[in-house]
Amino acid sequence: MATPDSPRPGRFIWHDLAAADTAAAQDFYRVAFGWTATTEYANGGQFIRLQSGRHDVGSMYALSRKEREHGVPSHWTPYVGVENIEAATRRIEAAGGVALVRPFEVEGVARIALVADTLGSVLGLWESLPHE
Repeated sequence: MATPDSPRPGRFIWHDLAAADTAAAQDFYRVAFGWTATTEYANGGQFIRLQSGRHDVGSMYALSRKEREHGVPSHWTPYVGVENIEAATRRIEAAGGVALVRPFEVEGVARIALVADTLGSVLGLWESLPHE
């Protein structure tokens, strides 16, 4: 999977769509913006890479049955680039935010985490992995 070229600390660099119906979402974004979708595999599961022409615009994954049953709606999560995800997570917590999903690696792509600010707004953190 192509990823942002550099972490660009403090800037939005990626977007994930958690979708209740990935096929319907793929159709919508294909018609609305001409995006194409390719299934990718990581961490024992799958996600869908979204592209505009040859440029990645983000990715999509299916909400779990449990999430849908609990009324979690389809939603986008923006990611901010960080140089060190552990340090960035500590800064979020020191500022009064909460780590919702502790940092973990998406195989061969990045280390990511989900955090909430002091108002409860959810944001992703993205530390690019070194290119080999």
